[in-house]
Amino acid sequence: MKLLRTVSTQRLLAIIAGLVIAVAGGTAIAFAAAGNGALPPRESLATALHQAAAAPSVDAISARISFTDNLIDSTALQGTDPILSGASGRLWLSTTTHQLRLELQGANGDAQVLVKNGAFSIYDPMSNTVYKGTLPTGSGSSKTGNAGTDTIPSVAQIQSDLKQLAQHIDIAGPYPRNVAGHPAYKVVLTPKHSGGLLGSVQLAWDATHGVPLGIAIYSVNSSSPVLELKATHISYGAVSAGVFKISPPAGAKLVRISTPAGHTGARGKVANAHGKAMRGKHAAKAAAPITGVAAVRAHLPFSLAAPDSVVGLPRQSVQLLDWGGSPAALVTYGQGLGGIAVIQQAASGQSSSGSQSQAPGDLNLPTVSINGHSAQELPTALGTVLHLSSGGVEYTVLGSVPPTAAEMAARQLVR
Repeated sequence: MKLLRTVSTQRLLAIIAGLVIAVAGGTAIAFAAAGNGALPPRESLATALHQAAAAPSVDAISARISFTDNLIDSTALQGTDPILSGASGRLWLSTTTHQLRLELQGANGDAQVLVKNGAFSIYDPMSNTVYKGTLPTGSGSSKTGNAGTDTIPSVAQIQSDLKQLAQHIDIAGPYPRNVAGHPAYKVVLTPKHSGGLLGSVQLAWDATHGVPLGIAIYSVNSSSPVLELKATHISYGAVSAGVFKISPPAGAKLVRISTPAGHTGARGKVANAHGKAMRGKHAAKAAAPITGVAAVRAHLPFSLAAPDSVVGLPRQSVQLLDWGGSPAALVTYGQGLGGIAVIQQAASGQSSSGSQSQAPGDLNLPTVSINGHSAQELPTALGTVLHLSSGGVEYTVLGSVPPTAAEMAARQLVR
């Protein structure tokens, strides 16, 4: 991973697009303010969830939406990007043809997300770029259209699962609401321990149709949502096939995104002792993980920094990674969302301190000094990412922690 002093929207879209697809792909349209229409009856959470699971399937959805993005401070943004700064728009979903289109309308053009036949296409108007790729295996609506073959859990089973979940999360609700003209339920989920900067997640769903209507994510430092995708109007019924036929403007650049299959993480597969697990005829087989300070250190071409603790958080794990064919290390500290992860890899030899031209939609990343080394820092409402190079090693410190904590951790790693 490499963060420059200025990070373009192109670099962020690979991450943000995944979030947008995950939210929209699950028909997760965050709830708007409670309307004045009819409310559903008060029920226990287990009963309300059981009723949602047993509701008749919905073939198609059309909605007008408003997307709010307060993840990055507006002062760091250049220009108006509907994905990074928020916008209003529309959403169409067909569960029978497994297609989704999300449109966010901005002053400089409309951002588009299209999911069709297991592939996605994302158009960024700020850079006039189309990003294309395929969804990971197991993503999307694998159960769509097969509701008749699925066993609906009983109220007692759901209650048992909620009891286990409540050991880690405070669950409030369900609260009867009216969302965009439809009776709905709302719940609020709050981490009990090690939530980092995450304050709560609020969810809502249609009480009649069982369709998820929402997600809104809050930080511990604000009563306003950090990310919210809310419906101002929603209807159920047929959607024209032509809605899912869109073409980018002439001259748009094309960037293909390689999406890992199955449950393979973006950090890459774990390397074996000789770094050969990713190559040869046995590359598809999972390699035995290499863990522990001594074992990982023996396979790195650089000195591993893995103190027993950073900023008061004890070291939890050390794991060897195959990072694009090169060995790297992942060291974690603390537990839960309040923990910190550190990725260490051999420096690429390219300087990240050179000046770059600023384009609309780019970010102005602040630089901080870490024991005499210049580091680039991306502070957000839900966490911090900090990157620097020292002694031929690149360090990426990330976690749901404020910038001061990430900086203190980096100072304990880099001497």
